[in-house]
Amino acid sequence: MILPEVRDPAMVTVRRGGTLSDDDHRLLALWAAGCAEHVMHLFESEVPGDTRVRDALAATRAWAGGTMPMMQARAAGGHAMGAARPLRGAARFAAYSAGQAACVGHVAEHDLGAAAYAIKAASSASPEDPAAGNKGRGWQRAQLPDQVRSLVLADQRRRNSICWFVFDTD
Repeated sequence: MILPEVRDPAMVTVRRGGTLSDDDHRLLALWAAGCAEHVMHLFESEVPGDTRVRDALAATRAWAGGTMPMMQARAAGGHAMGAARPLRGAARFAAYSAGQAACVGHVAEHDLGAAAYAIKAASSASPEDPAAGNKGRGWQRAQLPDQVRSLVLADQRRRNSICWFVFDTD
């Protein structure tokens, strides 16, 4: 479970009583899609021809660009998570990452789900490299848009324990 019991108003859109702007919400979705896309090859190498993960990332970007309704993007996320279920290891985590990214339009806090699953995918793909997860986390942080950097880093500290401690800093 990557969502907290109590929602942080900073991660809830203004329309729903929080303080998150629509622009920042879209940036979170795009960042989450980038995190998932970075490990997508781990899924595609395991299940060539299954487009559900790639479709979920396209849906994330379409929602962020205003060309797809949130419910349609969210449904694509569910299909990506369905692709994950029969798998194990890196491929499974990569598919879950894409599924989480496609759900950011519905609940902004899914951004960390996408990031956390991508880190787990990177770690699982390189069990001989104990720093693989840290490298993945570092790559993700380097991709953070300045506009949402402090928001995401604060959320990573807040939810690290429910995201398998993948956001620990060295």
